[in-house]
Amino acid sequence: MGPLSSPPYTLHITWKELLLTVSLLIIWNPPTTAQVTIEAQPTKVSEGKDVLLLVHNLPQNPTGYSWYKGQITDIHHYITSYVIDTEMIVFGPAYSGRETVYSNASLLIQNVTQNDTGSYTIEIIQRGDTTKGVTGHFTLYPELPKPYITSNNFNPMENENVVALTCEPKTQGYTYLWRVNGQSLPVSSRLKQPGKNRILIVPNVTRNDTGPYECEIWDRVGSIPNDAITLDVLCLFGSSVGQATS
Repeated sequence: MGPLSSPPYTLHITWKELLLTVSLLIIWNPPTTAQVTIEAQPTKVSEGKDVLLLVHNLPQNPTGYSWYKGQITDIHHYITSYVIDTEMIVFGPAYSGRETVYSNASLLIQNVTQNDTGSYTIEIIQRGDTTKGVTGHFTLYPELPKPYITSNNFNPMENENVVALTCEPKTQGYTYLWRVNGQSLPVSSRLKQPGKNRILIVPNVTRNDTGPYECEIWDRVGSIPNDAITLDVLCLFGSSVGQATS
């Protein structure tokens, strides 16, 4: 995301101390103006990345903004504020050092962790000491691990051995997909995929089973493939087809 301008100075009040999908929960709808909304950018956030909570349709002539962690706007959940007239930033008890509020009311959270996931509320302060509140919620998904393939036999004998390829790691909530020669597995009564497709069993391997094998893991945010491995099928008289690589 492009850089956003920040005010020239801040006031730090010391207290002791979000790939991939975002859902927004709006709890206030202005009766006569366009609806204030919070949009997370990017929409798919994984741990260790940055997320910008962008505020749309601000009311006219506000005096400042205050951000809170959660839906309760009290001092314990107070993150930071921006005062428009003085271009001043104030930090609260819930400030972690990774949040930045901008003059357009948006909040940047850097290097997000699992503790950052959840709701965030912005209070928009208007002339006459009136306030308007809107809450946004984003869910943080852990970054997908790089999958790898293990096998009971990387050098099977043709027409004699059964090969079991396993896609690692084993994790709840993942979907596993196998490819051979860059293509999805063909429909075959020979090939078995128990364990929610995490294991690929090739009985009585032949030289036709030689080729690069890949597994790919998916979650609700995206997918990541492994580096292909190739079976070294040993044929009669000591000859072989293919080479085992990883």
